[in-house]
Amino acid sequence: MPDTPPDADRRRILQALAGLFFAGPFLARGADRGSGARRQHLYEWTLPPGDSALVGRAHVSQVREGETLYDVARRFDVGYWDIILANPDVDFWLPGSGRPVVIPRRFILPDTPREGIVVNVPELRLYFYPPAGDDGHQRVITHPIGIGRQDWSTPLGTTSVSEKIVDPAWYPPASIRAEARAEGEPLPGVVPPGPDNPLGAYALILALPGYMIHGTNRPEGVGMRVSHGCIRLYPEDIAALFPQVPRGTPVRLVQQPVKHTWARGRLWVEVHPLPMTDDYTANDLRFSADERRRLEERVTATALARGQLPDRDRLAAVLERPSGIPTPVTD
Repeated sequence: MPDTPPDADRRRILQALAGLFFAGPFLARGADRGSGARRQHLYEWTLPPGDSALVGRAHVSQVREGETLYDVARRFDVGYWDIILANPDVDFWLPGSGRPVVIPRRFILPDTPREGIVVNVPELRLYFYPPAGDDGHQRVITHPIGIGRQDWSTPLGTTSVSEKIVDPAWYPPASIRAEARAEGEPLPGVVPPGPDNPLGAYALILALPGYMIHGTNRPEGVGMRVSHGCIRLYPEDIAALFPQVPRGTPVRLVQQPVKHTWARGRLWVEVHPLPMTDDYTANDLRFSADERRRLEERVTATALARGQLPDRDRLAAVLERPSGIPTPVTD
């Protein structure tokens, strides 16, 4: 069974602290504890051998009758911007039944120690490295996340899981209550557990005061910058992750928009945009000329270290339009 707080007083204090940076938005549609268990092969892999950091696979699937791109994204456990960046020419609301879409399920692991939880903020993705299993193989579990919007940015740094709460209550702080009043949506002093609770059914409280990793009653915000700084997961993902994460688990919050690794004899590069606003626009999707030059030099140096040169046109295309999909840039 999932861990529970040691006493009610500590639980109330921790919940109140976490509410300082609640992962909004405000009261909304009922929480979903998970409409069908997420298939394990969608989010868990054995770590690759050697120093390779490439896991998973991208593939093509077809849109089902009545589905939006959001529906496809959640079906395959990817986020809002994951599916849009991978399918820039597909209409989000009316993709069309039978339309082939790319499912971006291949990832380069962040360049961090492979332990505990790693959150790559620009990637809008969480990685969890559980202890090795009975077979001795280490695994990685990864899920899309929602993060803090521009004026409530999710912080970077190192922390840990200090507490775990099932069915958390939400105590919105004065700043968020004032914001809600200004929006014409006044909030109560406490929102009890249930379908109207924006924290969802599970919360991992971080030692970084005021922040947590939790579920949501607005799953459509997963994969977007919409929160007050906390990290939100699909309800079915937090339900699967929660019992596997013990108190004391280290948590690293990093910013790695460009990742690369050697795999299958080739150098792979994965690029994510760094939006300057809460939404991606045409301008946000591109690095500046100086940024592209520095990134090209960095990738070229990595390739030269193994006696290879990247394909300049392929590398330029990857940097010109970040897609979040690992792409080989050497032959």
